[in-house]
Amino acid sequence: MADELEVKRIRGTGSKSVYETLRNEILALTLPPGQLLDEMTLADRFNMSRSPVREALIRLASDGLVVTLSNRSTIVAPIEVDTFPKYVEALDIAQRMNTRLAAALRSEVDLKTIAKRQKAFEAAVRTGNHLAMSEANKEFHMAIAHAGRNPYLASFYEKLLSQGQRMLHLHFEYLERTHDGYLLTDEHDLMLDAIREKNVDLADELAHAHTRQFQANFIDFMRENYTTDVSLGPLVAAK
Repeated sequence: MADELEVKRIRGTGSKSVYETLRNEILALTLPPGQLLDEMTLADRFNMSRSPVREALIRLASDGLVVTLSNRSTIVAPIEVDTFPKYVEALDIAQRMNTRLAAALRSEVDLKTIAKRQKAFEAAVRTGNHLAMSEANKEFHMAIAHAGRNPYLASFYEKLLSQGQRMLHLHFEYLERTHDGYLLTDEHDLMLDAIREKNVDLADELAHAHTRQFQANFIDFMRENYTTDVSLGPLVAAK
């Protein structure tokens, strides 16, 4: 019985390691959209059996980071350019609602947590590591969501933020290369100030502007790097 439990523990540990490594590589675009993920090749790479690799791929599929094709092969999920307008529309609504609620309901403890997450984001920006930046950005916005006291909206928001991390990576790359804009830090500070002051309308306005900046720069990046005629829909309407 003890041996059986040890096998399960090792298998779980192996699957977690594969999951975390592949997740980071997918989010950092080291594994590009459309990249084939062969179980046998991955098993050889991680020096383990196919079972923990398969478990990791199933978990990545539930995150929307990999997809299984009709021939049962697995690839890194494409970045769906055609659905981007719908994605950013949902992100805008979730971002505004969670930020509004945070401004109305935040506690002093919440403010300290949000400020701490902002400092962590600024530290990540200084490293220039896009994966660290996207993870820290997500943690900042989720601290705001938790301050809003609505777990349903927070859960929806977290899913959207996770789905957008690869696009945010491209957003950071575009800003760093063109110097056209700034890396969100000023906007984060303004959002924190509005939440601290319980200024609900300003928090809403800043959250909306935050989405528009991300959207505009991602569109510019895609048009510049992939095609001269990419249709990504109009900008999210201004208030």
